[in-house]
Amino acid sequence: MNSNLPPVSDSPLASSQAKSTNVHVPTPKFFMPVFLTVIVATLIYIGFQLSADLAHVPPLSLYSVILLSTALFIALGFEFVNGFHDTANAVATVIYTNALPAPAAVMWAGFCNFLGVMVASGAVAYGIIALLPVEMIMNVGSGAGFAMVFALLIAAILWNLGTWFLGIPASSSHTLIGSILGVGIMNHILNASAGATSSGIDIDQVIKVGKALLFSPLIGFAFAAILFLLVKKVFKRQMELFQPPEGNKPPPPLIRAILIFTCTGVSFAHGSNDGQKGMGLIMLILIGLVPLAYSLNKNLDAQHLQSFEQLSSQTATVLNVNQNELTDEKARDVLTKYIQTKEQTAEVVPALASMTAHLGTRVAGYGDLKAIPEAAVSEIRNDMYLSTTTFKRLDKAEALPEMDNDQAKVVKEYRSSLDSFLQYIPNWVKVAVALALGLGTMVGWKRIVVTVGERIGKNHMTYGQGMSAELVAMSTIAAADGLGMPVSTTHVLNSAVAGTMVANRSGLNFATVKTILSAWIFTLPATIALSGGLYWLFLQFVS
Repeated sequence: MNSNLPPVSDSPLASSQAKSTNVHVPTPKFFMPVFLTVIVATLIYIGFQLSADLAHVPPLSLYSVILLSTALFIALGFEFVNGFHDTANAVATVIYTNALPAPAAVMWAGFCNFLGVMVASGAVAYGIIALLPVEMIMNVGSGAGFAMVFALLIAAILWNLGTWFLGIPASSSHTLIGSILGVGIMNHILNASAGATSSGIDIDQVIKVGKALLFSPLIGFAFAAILFLLVKKVFKRQMELFQPPEGNKPPPPLIRAILIFTCTGVSFAHGSNDGQKGMGLIMLILIGLVPLAYSLNKNLDAQHLQSFEQLSSQTATVLNVNQNELTDEKARDVLTKYIQTKEQTAEVVPALASMTAHLGTRVAGYGDLKAIPEAAVSEIRNDMYLSTTTFKRLDKAEALPEMDNDQAKVVKEYRSSLDSFLQYIPNWVKVAVALALGLGTMVGWKRIVVTVGERIGKNHMTYGQGMSAELVAMSTIAAADGLGMPVSTTHVLNSAVAGTMVANRSGLNFATVKTILSAWIFTLPATIALSGGLYWLFLQFVS
């Protein structure tokens, strides 16, 4: 068997119920040629797009090329592992209810993941990045920046591979967040020991993400149980819906359609949510190594720059209430200190006003973002990041000047325009992440599928249970994506399956549940310790 978790039961009846012939259906012969063709075509596209981006910047040194290639390979490796670790959850219900043959389900899930990644907004990507200390994001091109990226990615991959090998449905989102926190905590410790000031991790963002990770499985469990009971009441005369499948017998047409639809939705939502995490990390890598090409969104036209200048001037007027302007250098110092210490002084709002006014003038003065020299690009990006972070902090603290509705609208439009320079994802990055997720889904799906389908409950999953679990998981993940919150596909779907088992009085396999809960509990401390240790180790080679 493909999992190291304990079997459901040693009894012949339980064994017969737990086994599924569908999960072992062989892959069609045409799959490999099509698979390889898609891979080659995608790689050619990525190569052309990357070459086009780099054509307008000075040639990279051999060291930079090697560093860029290695970093991208590791980042895509994380998404690859994410694919066969997390996406497998989406296909478990359709496979174990015989709604689709296993090969078809896996290929379809991979394709839907691809589509989900391609339409992703980027909100989750930058929400994850916001967990890092501000100074680490601003100095991502330094040796410490590269140590940070490599440490958190390698830690996340190692933990994901370990839990996958054991067949434990641990969360890739949980893993990545723990890795980011580990780097941030270690950075704070090292700075404190050296007597330097550090902003530390963004506790507010950590709490926001933590709430999403904590409550989403509880929502999945409760709503799936409730939905299953409703389904059981509405379809009480169709008893076959609430019995384990006989052999490879598919469910009734309506239930089958719902199962396929929800599998599609979960796979798509997983791509649009989890795929963004890899995008954010890749953007950090690109900004650090090729700032001239990727620090600012070069797709913004001259009209957008003019609008930005106008909004900057108007916002600065709203903020600057009878205060003298500060120089850019002074404004940077004030805003940096505020972000690091969270102590608001009388200079913070005037500094933000001055930075806002000067940003609009500086950006519009170039006429075209492609005309900005490399040194100025990094400086403008960092000033923008300081500004948008300060806005968030002041807004949360309700420390911005009083505004009427028109003024508040202007400030909101300016902040949105400011984010448009920073929060963007090139299409080739989306394609690369989508390919990695899709490949991972199609290669390593079976271990996790077996655990979800055979080992969470004591009895085989019924058609009604599969439908209820998938429908709740799809809705929960889609809602989280819309709100820009990272949630775990693994946690939500596994909790939903467990909820239906409890509602159906099928009984839970507590050995498996205990193992999954242990992974859930220990993922954060383990990845925090691992990434923090790796970050310290890598710093020894770059400092």
